[in-house]
Amino acid sequence: MAQSAFRQALLMLTVIALGGNALMRPGERGTAAEQRANLRTTCEALRPLLDDNELVVTHGNGPQVGNELVRQERAADEVPPLPLYLAVAQTQAEIGALVESELAAVAERPVACLLTHVRVDEDDPAFERPTKPVGPFYSEEQAARLESERGWVLTEDAGRGWRRVVPSPEPLEVVELEAVRALLATGTIAVACGGGGIPVSSRNGRLSGLDAVIDKDRASSLLAIALGAERLVILTDVDAVYRGWGTSAQEELRVLDARSAEKLLPDLALGSMGPKLEAALAFTRTTAHDALITSAASLAETLAGRGGTRITP
Repeated sequence: MAQSAFRQALLMLTVIALGGNALMRPGERGTAAEQRANLRTTCEALRPLLDDNELVVTHGNGPQVGNELVRQERAADEVPPLPLYLAVAQTQAEIGALVESELAAVAERPVACLLTHVRVDEDDPAFERPTKPVGPFYSEEQAARLESERGWVLTEDAGRGWRRVVPSPEPLEVVELEAVRALLATGTIAVACGGGGIPVSSRNGRLSGLDAVIDKDRASSLLAIALGAERLVILTDVDAVYRGWGTSAQEELRVLDARSAEKLLPDLALGSMGPKLEAALAFTRTTAHDALITSAASLAETLAGRGGTRITP
């Protein structure tokens, strides 16, 4: 027991957020076999973190939630559709089961998925301005009916049809924080805050689910700060943060201090790299520890200081 406690004291606590391409690649349908094969590659890339780290893994779930909502709509005549927050819970378990099986084989230590609720404020301005698209596309006639019958907000999406949009509130508290700590204390790799967590508020001493989507990277940063992690790693589909991405003048940024990162934020896409850099910046400023943004393929080089983007205090 004393030897185990001594070893834990030497380990670095790292929270690693897996991007969407860890599970599904462009052009794929999202079958279980496809997702498992992609995760196998991602988990192999995590090897440099497995020996000297206490590890918490978070992940996105956008395509999986979208697929689940399509299933519910098409089966609505047979079984009642479930609220969005339960679709988040379902996909946490779905993805967690796959991560457990693939990562445990590589890590050779226990991996446990923890269904995670994340508290948000029902008065968050995001609830007045839903912006996050989810689920299938509808015709204009279907959209009008859904707005009337279900109280949804739908907007036209680039000529492809009408799509539901939901709030994306700021995460405030990871409800199962102490349960994550308990898993880490046993040497288990914890899989938590899948899809940003199940959005909830507290009502009369109970947790009440809310139809919203929490940004996965912001929730990962919140979790890392609350756990006292020494490092946050955000994996995405590009190897680093770039200035002028997609232009002839694009520039890879290897190191960004907090002030430089904040200046760069207005130039980054709101729906892609922007939230990742915001999350990394929040972690770095709060903890005075570094955050990394890179791809799974470039992770080893990034940890060695030869790739990726490092955000420093």
